[in-house]
Amino acid sequence: MDVLLTNDDGIDAAGLGVLYRTLDAMDDVTVTAVAPVDDQSAVGRALNHEVDIRTHEYGYAVEGTPTDCVVAALGALDIDPDIVVSGCNRGANLGEYVLGRSGTVSAAVEAAFFDVPAIAVSLYVPLSEDFVFAETETPASAYALAADTTEYLVANTLDSGVFEHADYLNVNCPVAEQAPTEMVVTRPSHTYDMDAERDGDTIHIKDRIWKRMADGDIPDAEGTDRRTVVDGKVSVSPLTAPHTTEFHPGLDALAAEFDG
Repeated sequence: MDVLLTNDDGIDAAGLGVLYRTLDAMDDVTVTAVAPVDDQSAVGRALNHEVDIRTHEYGYAVEGTPTDCVVAALGALDIDPDIVVSGCNRGANLGEYVLGRSGTVSAAVEAAFFDVPAIAVSLYVPLSEDFVFAETETPASAYALAADTTEYLVANTLDSGVFEHADYLNVNCPVAEQAPTEMVVTRPSHTYDMDAERDGDTIHIKDRIWKRMADGDIPDAEGTDRRTVVDGKVSVSPLTAPHTTEFHPGLDALAAEFDG
């Protein structure tokens, strides 16, 4: 099996390194990483028309976005993977509103448009009052459960028929603990709690759901990705990449009456 590995935290991020070593140790698996040189978090499916590339011990480092990496790998680097793995991202990617924003998930979406099955993997890092996310490192050991989950899904999904119904999987894992946990098939949460505050000429944009997650105050029902991860379980959401078109007689009537 050939695996293309990418991410949005950068090719030297701890999460990608853990997944590279885990997948590379599997029998009959060849892993090639094509990942951004630096942090490209929350860039969505942003695309450049020209990117520089250099070799790396894991494969290739690209001066670009996760989407650039997937397109470059599949279009110009003579890589023909059986599956694309994006991650492991430091920080969860949960909820419908995050799917188009996340660089991690966007790499999986791009792979799906190439008709290559993909798995996006993220680590939920709980916040607390004295925890500053940007200033705190997450040790490689915290990714152990995410690595085991990724290895299991890579080894078993291609022959299971999963990708006959889903284009990609969005996987979110809690930080590794000693106690075993379970895997739950989920749906993305509908909860949306973005807000903005003005301070003179500056506007602060905040995703308030993170504090609510830290406080345990989330409205998500059983079976949603966020509820599952906060409860300490592995969330796997089977998703499709193309936008579904819904036909509606009201819009048909408006189109028919348009006189341009």
